[in-house]
Amino acid sequence: MQVKIMSFRSITLIICNAYTKTGQQQRSFSLHKLSEQHLQLQKTCRDFAEKELKPIAAQLDEEKKFPAAQIQKLGQMGLLGITADPKYGGLGENSLALAVAVEEISKGCGGTGTIVSIHNALYVNLLQTFGTENQKEKFLAPFTCGTLGCFALSEPNAGSDVSAISTIAVPDGDSYILTGTKSWVTSGKEGKASIIFATINPALKHKGITAFIVPASTPGLSTGKPENKMGIRASSTCNLILENVRVPKENLIGAPGQGFIIAMQQLEKARIGIASQALGIGQAALELAVKYSWERKSFGEPINKLQVVKLRLADMATKLEAARLLVWRAAVISDEKSRTTKYTSMAKLAASEAATFVSHGAIQILGGMGYVSDMPAERYYRDARITEIYAGVNDVQKLLIGDMVIKDYQ
Repeated sequence: MQVKIMSFRSITLIICNAYTKTGQQQRSFSLHKLSEQHLQLQKTCRDFAEKELKPIAAQLDEEKKFPAAQIQKLGQMGLLGITADPKYGGLGENSLALAVAVEEISKGCGGTGTIVSIHNALYVNLLQTFGTENQKEKFLAPFTCGTLGCFALSEPNAGSDVSAISTIAVPDGDSYILTGTKSWVTSGKEGKASIIFATINPALKHKGITAFIVPASTPGLSTGKPENKMGIRASSTCNLILENVRVPKENLIGAPGQGFIIAMQQLEKARIGIASQALGIGQAALELAVKYSWERKSFGEPINKLQVVKLRLADMATKLEAARLLVWRAAVISDEKSRTTKYTSMAKLAASEAATFVSHGAIQILGGMGYVSDMPAERYYRDARITEIYAGVNDVQKLLIGDMVIKDYQ
């Protein structure tokens, strides 16, 4: 019997044809891996994004406008407390549910996806995991239904090197006095409380880092001007400035010196959220490109009849689907293990690079229309770029993955 060998080009054309037959092809293989509960959550978030976010996403981006009404609605739906215990107003769901929700919301608006992702992973889940019962009653329960919390770790001179933070926490009776500046704080203007990391002794490096819950109304705490960002402009980003901010010791999360471990563990959760945000942006860009490839005619035929367009779409779809499987795998593993560095770093690396690749491909397929703001392709590209940077730049993710791989095969 003679076996016909298919070329790589033939395989990619087959993949592409599966996407261009309807213009809105669903991800059937991956969807079958989700439970009915996750599928329902996915549909709920997809419908919300389609009706509430997609129609206003361009306006939010252009005006750098915070989506206040939409965030309130998401809170009422329980989507600001996805992994929180129901007794605190949360959904009591797992990390895969968070990944599914953030992807769909980000597909409608990348900036709104950022707000939901950071709030859930770096505020709600952190308090759910490390907070005391009193802290959860006071700073978690009110934050699952529409009120936002923040995560403040980075500083102007301390990004990837967390051990270099200089915000100082000095014991004073039954309180600590915090002084310093935190940077790149998502929802810093809108958040009603922040988890702020400071050092009790700079000489201790990472062993001196300690986490505190600080209400936004605390005297001495102020915000800097909003950053003028390239993308995700519906989400505000600013500095938090601390000038002799008095924080009661009951607001200390964990023990003094445990802040580094807490931050690193939560950043692994955050990478799942960022990767899911990237998937949503990338999926929106892919669907736009496919739709346009049907509508745009060249030589009397839709441009998706051109082999060069088919091959580009095939690469875009394949990278996105592969990244999605990595993200969902990392989400499942993260609920089984406390530290999942290799898997979350792989997911974040693959998904963010896929989002940039796919959004770039969408601009190429749209041609001149991809470069102007009349179409959302250029916004998708701008929104995608940050996913390669925050929650740990991709260069650092590669170093972490390399270390883990070397250790695995020693």
